[in-house]
Amino acid sequence: MIIIYILAGLIAGLLIAAALMPKIYNVEKTIVISRPVTDVMNRISDMNYYSQWNPWQQSDPTAKSTITGIAATPGHKYSWTGKKVGVGSLTLQRIDDKHIHFELEFLKPWKSKAKDNWMFEPWGDGGETKVTWQNSGDLPWPMARLMGPMINKNLNHQFEQGLNNLKKMVEATG
Repeated sequence: MIIIYILAGLIAGLLIAAALMPKIYNVEKTIVISRPVTDVMNRISDMNYYSQWNPWQQSDPTAKSTITGIAATPGHKYSWTGKKVGVGSLTLQRIDDKHIHFELEFLKPWKSKAKDNWMFEPWGDGGETKVTWQNSGDLPWPMARLMGPMINKNLNHQFEQGLNNLKKMVEATG
């Protein structure tokens, strides 16, 4: 009987801890790329380049992907299915001369949506671009909230790696 009370106490403790943890996450990273804004924006707004620089997609080389729509226009979409990356999509929502806004949607392993936003600023003599990649979304109760610190840590690492990959790719085409 005491084991049941201990188990119930542990479960209650975890549920209370989850209720007290942040309901959202936000990750933002910046890098300077030695290419003009248009060159960098063209690589982000065209989903045909996505798997070439994004470390999360590279983590599952057997994943199947589909690209639909016209590059650099709202509705342009990258969808994937894989054992490690699950099932989801990234859809371009809005674009202007300094920003690209995507909706990120996961269907498996659990359903969630996030905003994936990019800002591009001329830097230095104008031949460089300061790129800011920002992602935010909800952390559903209880599991995602309990995993929040791990999610933040992993996303921070992936964003740093992804921006470095992007820098190498874009600068190599110069």
